[in-house]
Amino acid sequence: MVELQALIFDVDGTLADTERDGHRVAFNRAFAEAGLDWDWSVELYGKLLAVTGGKERIRHYLDTYNTDFQRPAKLDEFIAGLHKAKTRHYTELLATGAIPLRPGVKRLLEEASEAGLRLAIATTTTPENVDALLQHTLGANWQQVFELIAAGDIVPAKKPAPDIYHYTLEHMQLTAPQCLAFEDSENGILATRAADLATLVTVNSYTHDHPFAEAAIVLDSLGEPGAPFTVLQGQADSFDYVNVEFLKYLHRQAYP
Repeated sequence: MVELQALIFDVDGTLADTERDGHRVAFNRAFAEAGLDWDWSVELYGKLLAVTGGKERIRHYLDTYNTDFQRPAKLDEFIAGLHKAKTRHYTELLATGAIPLRPGVKRLLEEASEAGLRLAIATTTTPENVDALLQHTLGANWQQVFELIAAGDIVPAKKPAPDIYHYTLEHMQLTAPQCLAFEDSENGILATRAADLATLVTVNSYTHDHPFAEAAIVLDSLGEPGAPFTVLQGQADSFDYVNVEFLKYLHRQAYP
């Protein structure tokens, strides 16, 4: 039997519900600062989330929803500047403590670390965004929690491509059956499954209708003692919140 050795976490939507009231708000502030009349509503942003990566999302918006916009000659630089401003606004939002970790996340990270499991991050968001979120939720020494932080543009293709997960497995010298991945979206699970990773999904308001046929289990959250999760797909046996024993149970089901 293969032993569970590592947990690999997505960030946005998985560790914290950052999209609607974090990234979306920061994009809109960056647009206003640049003198643009663009406003990404909650509904529109849900559609834009089909594209991973902030710069890619802006370009998709121009290609699909704002085709009349007079594009500057140096479009790549223009988009990069907007995205840089958006990152600044996002980190300022996080500094206010407005975006907490999702239920059960901090507890599980502590329990997994104490149990000797190796922890990693695999995300398409920028390293600056990851640092801003986790510094304000886990403390200044948050990087000591994770063995590897794979973030941003370090791989050629973003999710749903599996590149970020292949990068993580290679640098940790692990095989997929030695790990469990944590995701929240269709693009996320397409990436994990393409990397042959068993995946625990916790949905959010933007992703609860996404297809997750290949997930090991789909939950509304990780849950807490006294505040159980709801199982949306799969079997949880007698468990009602995610702890290390539950993860070992899931791993045995995936790799009997």
